[in-house]
Amino acid sequence: MKEYNEILIGSGPAAYKMSNLLAKTNHNVLVIEGFEFGGTCPNYGCEPKIFLEGAARTVLQSQQLMGRGISQPAKLDWQALMKTKLSRFNPWPDETRSIIEKSHDVEEGYAHFIGDKTVSVNGRQYQADHIIIATGQTPNILDIPGKEYLHTNYDLLSLKTLPSRVAVIGAGFVGLELATLVAAAGADVTMIIHSDRVLREFTQAEDEMLVEAMKERGIKFIFNANTQKVSQLKGELIIATDQGEVRTDYILNATGRHPNIEKLALDNTNIKYDHHGIKVDDHMMTSVDGVYAIGDVVSRQEPKLTPVAEFEGQYLFDYLTGETTQPITYPLIGQAAFTFPEVARVGVNADSVADDSQYQIKRIPLKYGSLYAGQNDQVSTLTLVFKGRQLVGASEIGDYAADDINNFIPIIGLQIDGNEYRQKIMAIYPTLGDKIAGLLP
Repeated sequence: MKEYNEILIGSGPAAYKMSNLLAKTNHNVLVIEGFEFGGTCPNYGCEPKIFLEGAARTVLQSQQLMGRGISQPAKLDWQALMKTKLSRFNPWPDETRSIIEKSHDVEEGYAHFIGDKTVSVNGRQYQADHIIIATGQTPNILDIPGKEYLHTNYDLLSLKTLPSRVAVIGAGFVGLELATLVAAAGADVTMIIHSDRVLREFTQAEDEMLVEAMKERGIKFIFNANTQKVSQLKGELIIATDQGEVRTDYILNATGRHPNIEKLALDNTNIKYDHHGIKVDDHMMTSVDGVYAIGDVVSRQEPKLTPVAEFEGQYLFDYLTGETTQPITYPLIGQAAFTFPEVARVGVNADSVADDSQYQIKRIPLKYGSLYAGQNDQVSTLTLVFKGRQLVGASEIGDYAADDINNFIPIIGLQIDGNEYRQKIMAIYPTLGDKIAGLLP
């Protein structure tokens, strides 16, 4: 049995961050990966999604400017776009593995525990001073008759030919973003949603504005619908719901994700977990001494995002190498859905404090500014939440909401007040940044 200083189970953003940091030490490290080296984000998640979003945004903005200087809108060529995307991203797993192999041992296969401190992969057993679980999450698949016809974002983001009709089950980040993409490419899209609204991370007003904007582009929404089964008849798929049937050519299952722990055989250990993931303390250690978990596989309140996973990888490296003994403290975390329009937020949600007199809410329509008017962005609305004179929350719906909200993250995170901002910062005019000085008390 070979022993290591560290065993990393997984190679996604959290583990890859640690792997790169450990490469600068004399530690003996084993990296085990049973899926794609690099994990979901660079292969089937945020990286290819934002790459494809660039083309979709151009198409949708050109449509938005019809009659206002644009006479012929852009048209998205799905086959050419996917060919470009695949040529960029297909090499990434091998490139990632090659980088890891320069400094560490690698096992390609699924690891499972055969005891608290022993893992097995490909019939070989390993132990380490520290075992770090970083296996991430995997898409849910509805357990219904006909589930073999359901596809995940992994499938859609490698789809070389776009179907004429696409049904999306679920309306979280993945469902809404990919519905925006395929609709921009010309597919007829129907969204089937179990509840009465979409992204609950944002305000209800922003959700409703997003849905309305998507409806105006022809995307159909069916709310409060329970998907019961899928069948195939004469070359088309039929989705049966308690609100009727939806006929389509392709079904994207976007009903969420769950922690990727099934193959770990955690029941052979004393590691505690729940349906949100592996439980850890404030030093990222599981209920077994010397075994840690980082990234999306962790059961925690913070959003499961790539920067959060990388932050945990950095923290755990610092902790295990003696750079810190302090418990992990998360920074202020921004979120965005790269739909069209985008929605983005940070800090206190305005809906959660609407009835609390300690907070003041300011809503600012941005469509009158020259930048937004020039893009014919009629929905852009900024919402700011103040507690006294301090900005504590910000959200926006608009064509560039993610970039706009990034202006406010340092103000909230560093607790900068209006006077300090005006004394030290003069932003580029005419942008949203230039208006911030006047929005802060």
